[in-house]
Amino acid sequence: MEAPASLSQGRPNPPGRARPLVLLVEDQQALRQLYARELTLAGFDVIEAGNGLAGVDASTRHIPDLVLMDLSLPVLDGWEATRRIKTDARTAHIPVMALTGHDTAGELERATRAGCNWFIPKPCPPGALVAEVRRLLATQS
Repeated sequence: MEAPASLSQGRPNPPGRARPLVLLVEDQQALRQLYARELTLAGFDVIEAGNGLAGVDASTRHIPDLVLMDLSLPVLDGWEATRRIKTDARTAHIPVMALTGHDTAGELERATRAGCNWFIPKPCPPGALVAEVRRLLATQS
């Protein structure tokens, strides 16, 4: 069952988009598939990217409502990918949630400096991740 827009996002979807769009940038395929499935079941459309460069490209092509960004990524790390998303006028408004196993205070500060709006340590139960995505999107209205 699709989640009502008020539960999945605090603002109306762009014209032509029935469900909020989440870009999930995660290099671990099994984890990416698990989170994508849970987000889809919760009423989100999901685009997946397996590295930071692919994530930056997907963000400019699709303009998602939110980016879930692993920080330790191949090709281009999540810190730099986030900086590129946040410095591009087309994507700067998109909230980025860091999703990472680096959960120290220093990493939180580094993620914030890169432009992340929120920080979720891994492992994160899928239900908790969905709740945080909904919460962050609601604050963006």
